[in-house]
Amino acid sequence: MRDESLVKGHDVRMTTYIALLRGVNVGGNNKVPMAVLRSALEADGFANVRTYIQSGNVLVDATRSSTDKVAARVKAVINTAFGLDIATMVLDVAALERVARDNPYSDESDPRRVHAIFLPGVPDADAEARLKAMQEAVVLKGSSDTFTLIGSTLYLHTPDGFGTSDLAKALSTKRSNEQLNGTGRNWATVTTLLEMART
Repeated sequence: MRDESLVKGHDVRMTTYIALLRGVNVGGNNKVPMAVLRSALEADGFANVRTYIQSGNVLVDATRSSTDKVAARVKAVINTAFGLDIATMVLDVAALERVARDNPYSDESDPRRVHAIFLPGVPDADAEARLKAMQEAVVLKGSSDTFTLIGSTLYLHTPDGFGTSDLAKALSTKRSNEQLNGTGRNWATVTTLLEMART
């Protein structure tokens, strides 16, 4: 059922939200055509729906709501339109600005070598220990890859390239700890989404 609190017209003040979908359009799996998704979200009452590339980046305008509520609504639309259960994380503009501001690898000139991995929440001590173990394992292999955890965002720096990064592979491998099952975006995508959200 359509959530009337998200429909344009009930509040003249609209808020922009950034939805990050996990694992769509990867290797032929979880196909979510962005044009179809835009139409489905508009039909459900979201305004100014925009997408960026095919990896599941969606911006919507809605009357002021919680990010959890918007995430649940977007997730429901995807389930209805495509029959897929897709993990969906939603940020508001202030949260994305904070992610950009906190980047500890801002000196890296190649935005493809820095990734922000958006986690579902702030990891607990056990999850942090797993992250540190991953870091130590790749260091023993001679890797220069590093990560920095700030709140619920894991910043990954891969000086030798993301595609061959052992740490990136370890982080993207399916893990039993759901706290570490986030969705990552390279820094070029992060900054582009922020520019789109501000306009």
